Amino acid sequence: MQVHVRGISTTAKVAASVATSEQAPRAGKEPKMKKFSIYRWSPETPEEKPKMQQYEIDLNACGPMVLDAIIKIKNEVDPTLTFRRSCREGICGSCAMNIDGQNTLACLCRIDPTKETKIYPLPHTYVVKDIVPDLTLFYKQYKAIKPYLQRNEKDFPEDGTEIRQSKADRRKLDGLYECILCACCSTSCPSYWWNSQEYLGPAVLMQAYRWLIDSRDQAGAERRDMLNNSMSLYRCHTIMNCARTCPKGLNPGLGIAKIKKMMLD
Repeated sequence: MQVHVRGISTTAKVAASVATSEQAPRAGKEPKMKKFSIYRWSPETPEEKPKMQQYEIDLNACGPMVLDAIIKIKNEVDPTLTFRRSCREGICGSCAMNIDGQNTLACLCRIDPTKETKIYPLPHTYVVKDIVPDLTLFYKQYKAIKPYLQRNEKDFPEDGTEIRQSKADRRKLDGLYECILCACCSTSCPSYWWNSQEYLGPAVLMQAYRWLIDSRDQAGAERRDMLNNSMSLYRCHTIMNCARTCPKGLNPGLGIAKIKKMMLD
């Protein structure tokens, strides 16, 4: 079994079960072989160019999701394959990658048995190793919007209880708070590809909107001022790749449009 550092698989051995992705071959069934072509590159051998490496596994002895197949490949075929994973439930966002041209979560993507599956790291990101993208800039941008409640100290309840919110105000956050920061949307956005150093991107802007409309927050003016420049917000050209690719079914483009409207009010 492998150790996982924030979901990055390594080849260290530990006394843990590997049953998460393995199934016993079904009795009496012919092997159902499936090809996977996976992007490979290692910083340990920088002189070697990135390549696509093919693997073949029996789907009768594998779980139904692409993540199951990747784990099986690492466990049984090639222990050097490196990837991120954690929850296996579409909650953590660790296993975000590009599968057959679509940014998605490997744990939520079903294996297509009819054709070869091609797997790449999230596009237009630096690669740490194999299909592990470097999300340092993404998280730095998320930190920049101050994604936490900002409120005057004197306005907190004196008895230390929670800050209450009406049901209507709470419903405004639906479709926003569910974001798991997997970066699928931002790395599918051409505007983010071209201007990632300055444009915050769909995921971060959707979270900025989530705090702008939170009735408990008192830093709305400061938050708007932070976005009021030519690059942070206005590089969005409503291409809407973000909404098409989001594995949680969210619509970052709508949140960005609503921020733009707020800036005019």
